Amino acid sequence: MDVVARHLAAIDRLRTRDLPAGVAGHHTVELETGRPGTASDDFHALREAMARRLGARWGEAPPWGQLTLRLRLARGEEIPEPWATLCLRTDELDVWQAGEVWLAVGVADRDEADEIRLLATVTRTAPP
Repeated sequence: MDVVARHLAAIDRLRTRDLPAGVAGHHTVELETGRPGTASDDFHALREAMARRLGARWGEAPPWGQLTLRLRLARGEEIPEPWATLCLRTDELDVWQAGEVWLAVGVADRDEADEIRLLATVTRTAPP
């Protein structure tokens, strides 16, 4: 099984898990992790390949830039989880409404001292 298919299967399993109780219930998983210094371009290429396949399922959508959410947080606006954390960890997300949940995929590479991570999140909370 190729790496994209493996990650898509993990996302499908994630979508079938019960979300924690409460309106803000969500799950975030690390689909892939790289060491500090790993080329983030490889992770972004993988995210884009996954976005093409997921877009075929739930519709094409441009990536969501996270700068606006970071600015809103800096001004003291309350941003619901998981979106507040995701905007601090990623520069952009691919986001779909997949049935009753929202699905987001992004590359957490904002902290140069930390490992690069390919993240997938499932939540009931619509993006702000």
